Amino acid sequence: MPQVTVFTKNNCVQCKMTKKYLDQLGVSFSEINIEEQPQYLAQLKEQGFKQTPVVQIEGHDAFSGFQPAALKKLTA
Repeated sequence: MPQVTVFTKNNCVQCKMTKKYLDQLGVSFSEINIEEQPQYLAQLKEQGFKQTPVVQIEGHDAFSGFQPAALKKLTA
């Protein structure tokens, strides 16, 4: 299973939906809250992201937002 990192922020509905969906799929992930760890914010902005969640999957392009189809590929 590839390593999954979800960059989130507080009170983010799409972040909550993404984490809940990953839990339902049984996919383990690490969460980085950019409001609690702002050092990651510049890195995400440099990569062109303007919204959370940003999902990084080892060996794949990162994406932002709640994307169930992309997440489901982890269990394929």
